[in-house]
Amino acid sequence: MVRLLALSDEVDDRLSSADLRELAPDLIVGCGDVPFETLGHLADASGAPTVFVPGNHDPDLSGYRSTREGLVVRAGFVSEPPWPAGTINADGRVVEVSGVAVAGLGGSPRYRAGPNQYTERQQARRVRRLIRRARWQAVRHGLRVTILVTHAAPKGVGDAEDPPHQGFDCYHRLVGAIGPQLLLHGHVNPLGRPRERRLGTTRVVNVFDHRLIQLDPEPLSTSS
Repeated sequence: MVRLLALSDEVDDRLSSADLRELAPDLIVGCGDVPFETLGHLADASGAPTVFVPGNHDPDLSGYRSTREGLVVRAGFVSEPPWPAGTINADGRVVEVSGVAVAGLGGSPRYRAGPNQYTERQQARRVRRLIRRARWQAVRHGLRVTILVTHAAPKGVGDAEDPPHQGFDCYHRLVGAIGPQLLLHGHVNPLGRPRERRLGTTRVVNVFDHRLIQLDPEPLSTSS
């Protein structure tokens, strides 16, 4: 059983206090628009592995890449990334933490100038790349994605009607292709809306501002 603390957008200030020790998460997941200072504090205070994807109010993180040696490079040069040390940017990647494989895809629908915003067509290209990476991980390392982390919701599954908070239709293809046990997203205030839905067999949870989730992971390896 994995105790997973997921958060996004308007994070409760109590998570910066001793209450965090009572939650005792095994894994922290940021679903976007969490101040990096807050994300770093929570990671340090809990000691839990921390992964995140960027939201539409986060800085531009494009161009950064992690090498096999664990270095972060940009334009071919070793760089100091803007996110907190020790946390993992899972945007467009599949990473293994706390005994689960996590795939990530940040950003929101494009509604104004700024980073981490995509048209449906742009995000669909990113979805195709992530599917290829997930399948490569499955073939090469036997890893099956357990958790999919996004900022925006899938179209029609917990999104809203206004353009900035509509979901991505291409996420339906992504979920169908990699079959995660759990999809975590933020971006949409759940006031008056169900926090949990289903997309096929995948449990979809809106974590705005935070949720503590008990997850009983399915076998990590596709060969088990």
